[in-house]
Amino acid sequence: MRWFGFGFNAFGQIFVHEKLIKRSDTVKEVKVISPTELSSHVDRSACRQDICMNTSEIRASWSRTASLHLDGDGCVSLAGFGAVFTNECISMVESRGCKDAFISESYLTLAFSDRVESWDLETKKETPAWSMEMKTQPECSGTPLNLPLVPGGYVATKPPFYQSLSPHLKAKSLALGAEHAILLSATGAVYSWGLGSHGQLGHGGLTSEDEPRAVEALWGMTMSCVATGGWHSVCTSDGGDLYVWGWNESGQLGLPSQALRKAQQQSAQRADASTSALEDPQEGEDDNGVFISIQAFPALVDVTPSCEIKTVSCGSRHTAAVTTTGDLYTWGWGDYGQLGHQTLSSDEPRRVEFFREQQMCVVDVVCGAWNTFAAVVKEEVANS
Repeated sequence: MRWFGFGFNAFGQIFVHEKLIKRSDTVKEVKVISPTELSSHVDRSACRQDICMNTSEIRASWSRTASLHLDGDGCVSLAGFGAVFTNECISMVESRGCKDAFISESYLTLAFSDRVESWDLETKKETPAWSMEMKTQPECSGTPLNLPLVPGGYVATKPPFYQSLSPHLKAKSLALGAEHAILLSATGAVYSWGLGSHGQLGHGGLTSEDEPRAVEALWGMTMSCVATGGWHSVCTSDGGDLYVWGWNESGQLGLPSQALRKAQQQSAQRADASTSALEDPQEGEDDNGVFISIQAFPALVDVTPSCEIKTVSCGSRHTAAVTTTGDLYTWGWGDYGQLGHQTLSSDEPRRVEFFREQQMCVVDVVCGAWNTFAAVVKEEVANS
């Protein structure tokens, strides 16, 4: 499996420009428009010979990327802010043996078989800022929890780290947005809490919730995946349907966005002033059209051509979804190339043609705030 990245790269989260290594220039490739393969990481710890490590998972924040290597003992390497002046990403000896990782702008959380630790990325202390012992889960206890979930609760992105959850929720997965959270239960129900000012909780209003509350509009439907952006939320059903809600200012819900359409028209008019007279009638039609700035209830989004969604991830103001056939669709804000196609932004899901052209099947996607990472295999491997 290979990982590709595209979008915001000002800190070298996707790849490091050679001039950065020489400390002779600032970042040139702020935008990575075309999907670019992430380089392999080399373990050069004192106790080992140089070993090329495969990336199993990617975790991303705004300025950093954490690559989780599960072959061997398991460890994490970092790229981005604070790591751009090295020939390869920083390999943390302290992460040896970890099973999962979760990264925010300030902290890296590592899960081991017997404990969980949060490390301060800004102070770079030699001891974790917080840690908690965990009882080893028996293999027969069901699906193991993935960060930020831990037994009895979850790990927040800033202190106080440990937040308890009611055992009645039977949490299966948890997605943390800028100031809200979306939880998927073992029964496929969806719960949300936190800030609700942009409709991101899905309860029909703009009020906030202190405690997890069921998203009633999805009641009775079994969901399989949840994701959060800065101020929007997405989930997929067992049948591959895609539901969205929250802020749509940049088209991140895949619904018509007036602000985005107007920005596109203004950009086109500036590019060719001679077409401005032709654009005016279209602008009038848009003014009378149906646009959505905030979607406070879950809405079903159709991806054309018709397909089933396997998994989904959200950036700050963009969304990416992988289909069961191995295609990647993206939409929303794309000024840094995080959508993977030539148009800057879009309020309609569009397939990233690069992977189809390279005969690659996308099997997973992870969004940073302003970038996107896709895991791929060759088509013949996917079909075998």
